[in-house]
Amino acid sequence: MSLDGRTVLITGAAGGIGTATARRLAREGARLVLTDVPGSSVEKLAAELGQVALTADVTRAADVARLVDEPYRRWGRLDVLFNNAGVVRVQPLLDVTESEWDRVLAVNLKAVFFVMQAVARRMREQPIMPGSELRGKLIQTASIAAYRGGNPLMTPYSASKAGVVSLTRSAAQEFARDRITSNCVCPGAVDTPMWQQIDREWGALEGWGEGDAWKRRIRNIPLGRPETADDVAGVVAFLAGPDSDYMTGQALKVDGGLVMGD
Repeated sequence: MSLDGRTVLITGAAGGIGTATARRLAREGARLVLTDVPGSSVEKLAAELGQVALTADVTRAADVARLVDEPYRRWGRLDVLFNNAGVVRVQPLLDVTESEWDRVLAVNLKAVFFVMQAVARRMREQPIMPGSELRGKLIQTASIAAYRGGNPLMTPYSASKAGVVSLTRSAAQEFARDRITSNCVCPGAVDTPMWQQIDREWGALEGWGEGDAWKRRIRNIPLGRPETADDVAGVVAFLAGPDSDYMTGQALKVDGGLVMGD
């Protein structure tokens, strides 16, 4: 149990990659604070895993302060942040409104930054993790959308995820002196509720049937199968654990080979 005793905060924990990661980290022995929006199933997940649940809106400063304070209130420290909350919308570039742009960027980039900032302020003041040379770890969820030629049907999403990669690298530079690492995962086509939404919205625009957008997206994956949330959770567990202690500023593509190279 490589994460035995480590405390972890997961945003966007109630579905997809967040849920799979919560289950994986719990099996590895981590103590978790799981957070998602009100009305989500985060309390049910926390009860299943014997962990702590908080409902919060990561775009609200008061909620961010409350969710970051929770692991310190309970355990006196936070070892790992998995900054995972995100939203998407599929629509033509010329149809994107200011309010829709603001909604996607608020959750996917602005909130990622301010949750990271709030956590780093606390992490840099805490003692080194037992058995490590680090005080803490910051892990963000980006996407291969940050690297593939921009999809004009997901322009705000792609822009936000490119921003997350940039934030990850800036934080790695800034907090290395404090013994805090910063890395991100870049998933590909993951079989999650988010991709079910993408399939519906993309298919409606193109006149395709249910599942057609998904089939088109996964047919050229070099490893020959669609990605699961567990594929990503395993990499997050690695980044949260001791074997990645000498890694920082990295964006790890977990996509079955869809994007190769820089």
